[in-house]
Amino acid sequence: FNDNLLESELFGHIKGSFTGAVRDKKGLFEMADKGTFFLDEIGDTSPTMQVKLLRVLQEGTFIPVGATESRRVDVRIVAATNRNLKEMVEAGTFREDLYYRLNVINLTVPALRDRKEDIPFLAEFFLNKAQTANAPGTIKKILTKRALEKLYDYAWPGNVRELQNEMERVIVLSGPENKITADMLSPK
Repeated sequence: FNDNLLESELFGHIKGSFTGAVRDKKGLFEMADKGTFFLDEIGDTSPTMQVKLLRVLQEGTFIPVGATESRRVDVRIVAATNRNLKEMVEAGTFREDLYYRLNVINLTVPALRDRKEDIPFLAEFFLNKAQTANAPGTIKKILTKRALEKLYDYAWPGNVRELQNEMERVIVLSGPENKITADMLSPK
């Protein structure tokens, strides 16, 4: 998202505030009022958007695009990033005040390559999810022992998302077979 589109998505807009704004639209913050809002890839946020996020986190207020009056929300934020925000603060690319506002409870989830014991559970979850989406009502597909060994041997540089994509791919390409064999997996 560019900042203008992201601002409209997060904070909403009023009718006529820009070309194509044919009606008032609530933003995600307003829709999440009294609830929890997940901000993914917070480390990729522009400095301008960081200021706007800080305001809504600190004061609980925001101004929709094209509006002149602020609105109030009470939202719990869960944010995620694959970047080291502390290093970004030190480098001057992430606001220190926003960092401390977000860093109330910090959870570090190791990369998939560092927790290979999760692979069978995640692979089964993603297989079931992909099968439900692509071929509902068919016989449940399972990984053979050799296929699972290949999943263990791979380093997963794309982390969990790469595993998810691989399971979606194999569901589509496996056809009517109910066993996912090693030769059905990507060559990598």
